[in-house]
Amino acid sequence: MIQIAGVSKIYNTGDVETRALDNVSFEIKKGEFLAIMGPSGSGKSTLMHILGALDRPTSGKYILDGENVKNLDDDQLAEIRNKKIGFVFQSFNLLPRTSALKNVTLPMMYGGLPKEERLEVAKKYLDMVGLSDRLNNTPSQLSGGQQQRVAIARSLVMNPAIILADEPTGNIASTQAEEIMAIFQKLNDEGRTIIMITHEPDIAEHAKRIIHIRDGKIAEDGNGHKQKLVMHKHLKQRKIKIKT
Repeated sequence: MIQIAGVSKIYNTGDVETRALDNVSFEIKKGEFLAIMGPSGSGKSTLMHILGALDRPTSGKYILDGENVKNLDDDQLAEIRNKKIGFVFQSFNLLPRTSALKNVTLPMMYGGLPKEERLEVAKKYLDMVGLSDRLNNTPSQLSGGQQQRVAIARSLVMNPAIILADEPTGNIASTQAEEIMAIFQKLNDEGRTIIMITHEPDIAEHAKRIIHIRDGKIAEDGNGHKQKLVMHKHLKQRKIKIKT
């Protein structure tokens, strides 16, 4: 579904050149649940912007469903963002004075769907995330976890093949974070491709594959469960107690 081949991203500020990504290559198959991890400044946010067609690489190829994203014009990129990729952000990105129902209808409005269909589909997905009784609540009347559920519902209404989640549990309590991850796991079980950016190891462990990025390069790429076992083994060797 996705092929990243030799992708680099360079930012120039005056005479200073910053290489945010440095010759990164990997593939993502349909139906994968992938977590991308890395410390602040590692390049994971830059990679997220490229994967989400929000930015273009300086060099290299990003192939999405057989198309080289670098060659698409702004209108074509906007169509990809609207129809092929569902976005979930750490800050929720909800309109503050707009109801949950209307927030969820927005991608369909941009996609040109008729009003009755927009409302029907929005209600369906809000029900799916357990918010059928909160349709008319504004974001300020919802908890952080509930706001993120609204954002997840909004990401699904155009039936995208890919869900791109940027630090989706960063602004919510740990108990609510587990509920959000349960929703992502259910979506993945149903065949959705999930790409999640996170700096939290316990959240990344929900994924089936984890890519670690450091200094703009891939430091590790492997099965999430295997990586967890390796980490546990390393900690045991150092005689550090861990929870099982």
